[in-house]
Amino acid sequence: MPLHIVRNDITKMKVDVIVNAANSSLQMGGGVCGAIFRAAGEEQLQKACDVIGTCPVGHAVITDAFKLDAKYIIHTVGPIWRGGSKNEAAFLASCYENSLKLAVQNKCQSIAFPLISSGIYGYPKREALQIAISSISSFLLSNDMDVYIVVFDKQAVQLSEKLFQSIQQFIDDHYEEEFETLHVRSANYEQYQIYSDDKFAEVQESLHYNISERSLEDVLNQLDETFSERLLRLIDEKGKTDVETYKRANVDRRLFSKIRNKRDYTPQKKTVLAFAVALELNIDETIDLLSTAGYTLSNSSKFDVIIKYFITNKNFNIFEINEALFTFNQELLGA
Repeated sequence: MPLHIVRNDITKMKVDVIVNAANSSLQMGGGVCGAIFRAAGEEQLQKACDVIGTCPVGHAVITDAFKLDAKYIIHTVGPIWRGGSKNEAAFLASCYENSLKLAVQNKCQSIAFPLISSGIYGYPKREALQIAISSISSFLLSNDMDVYIVVFDKQAVQLSEKLFQSIQQFIDDHYEEEFETLHVRSANYEQYQIYSDDKFAEVQESLHYNISERSLEDVLNQLDETFSERLLRLIDEKGKTDVETYKRANVDRRLFSKIRNKRDYTPQKKTVLAFAVALELNIDETIDLLSTAGYTLSNSSKFDVIIKYFITNKNFNIFEINEALFTFNQELLGA
């Protein structure tokens, strides 16, 4: 199951378990910890924590969730930031790893994390997010669970200045406002897009494939493929397994099962692009796959332009792509 980054109040999440950024004495604190205690019922939750006693940094313990819309609360103690030289990264990774282990032991199917240690404990938000994503994505390679990283505001997710400026420059260079109506048919597919007269030649050039790279026989043989058939063929051609592909695509196993078993399944565009990233397709291959589901890439969509940026730069890290999409207020890849 996929990893989601969402902007929300963690106490409002409808999941099996909510993670509390606790202190070692398991006492009600401020910030996220205080909000969770208040929402769960301060007196009941404190009594449950008092029975446990303490929790060392990097470890995790579990209690009932009481008034929260969840089954459990997992309490984990993050490190205080001391400049990075006191093993903070290892302790922070352990918070996520031990919390996820507890969730598995208690048969949880969904879990919501705050960005641990990034509040009053002072851990730099970008580094904290990178450790969260790395720890969770490693877990998801061998486990199925819906995992949410819940941030209260967009500032919690901060791209590096260099990456942000690079993406912004790419958007400035390629993004175009919607054009006057003119329907242009791609030479190879029953696929239409809207363009202005003065952009006709430019667009037609971008939509046509290099004939030297793709034979006419290859084009004709692929015209009648559905999205499901094309995807499964690409997985085989790229030497990937089904499990490896849907996990790298940040896609739910149940959704992939539907795609595999239903020849005419029509996915959302973000799902198609997630698979394109997982299979490390180039731009032409991505447009190929999109066309089987009735989509294309357009310079009049910031979402599409950002995806083009990452594919052009051969960066197929779906979690970094989703960080960028989140930063630019776009829908995330996966399902």
